[in-house]
Amino acid sequence: MADAQALQESRHHLMEARPANSVTTMTMTIKSARSDKAVAQLEQTSSAATQPTGRKTGFRLDPRTKLYLLLLSSLLLFFHVHVAIEASITALLLLPFFLSGQHKQWRTGVRLTLIYAAMLAVTTLLPVASGVAFSFIAMIVVGLRVMYPCLVAGAYTFTTTSIGEMVCALRKMHTPESIIITFMVMIRFFPTVREDYRQIRAAMTLRGIASGWLGLLRHPMRSLEYILVPLLMNSTEVTQDLTVAALTKGISLPGTHTSVVQIGLRPLDWYYMAVCTLLLCTSVGGLW
Repeated sequence: MADAQALQESRHHLMEARPANSVTTMTMTIKSARSDKAVAQLEQTSSAATQPTGRKTGFRLDPRTKLYLLLLSSLLLFFHVHVAIEASITALLLLPFFLSGQHKQWRTGVRLTLIYAAMLAVTTLLPVASGVAFSFIAMIVVGLRVMYPCLVAGAYTFTTTSIGEMVCALRKMHTPESIIITFMVMIRFFPTVREDYRQIRAAMTLRGIASGWLGLLRHPMRSLEYILVPLLMNSTEVTQDLTVAALTKGISLPGTHTSVVQIGLRPLDWYYMAVCTLLLCTSVGGLW
């Protein structure tokens, strides 16, 4: 009887020990898998960071060229250029989206091209129609169309340029470090706020609060309270965290800074800047 009881107790201890050992083994396996995944991501990030910018496949412009095109497109707002010149410059700004070799950029280029073509069609056809409403719509569309080259240049600049490339370009332009730090925080601020907005919307949907755009329109004041208040409270913390992260990486230290990113102006960059400048000067000088 005692032997049977001892055998039963030993089996009970074995049954209790197996799950513990299984849980321990599973935990070690998960930790090992996480470590391997972290190492693989670190190696992939390091190899991507050490790869020179000029060797990447696809059509790529230097960050300084992108900033120049952004400045040039902003000048279109101050000068009354011809529609043909405006359309030509916009087409040159849209061309890198299609030549980048990336499907996401190609889709963005198609979307932006269709929007600009629709605005051109509206501004061409609506003035022919009579009526105050059509004139008002045409006036709004013309204002959006004039600002559209700036939006296209900004979209291409900030979606195809990494922070390392932008910092390297600004340092080669001998920009003060205070401006570089501000620019870095600004570039990383908006994607972080967008991610916070997605998390807030997911939390609201999970709790059944104004789920979907129809719910936002149905309860506007409550939606503003649940969205704007957390965003405004978190924006200050995000700005401080990004600034501390930039300062921790030694961006404000004196002396010459090095970068693993390699950038350089190629003949294509000079050609692109020259063609866009020539088109703008042609319109401003009255030759068109």
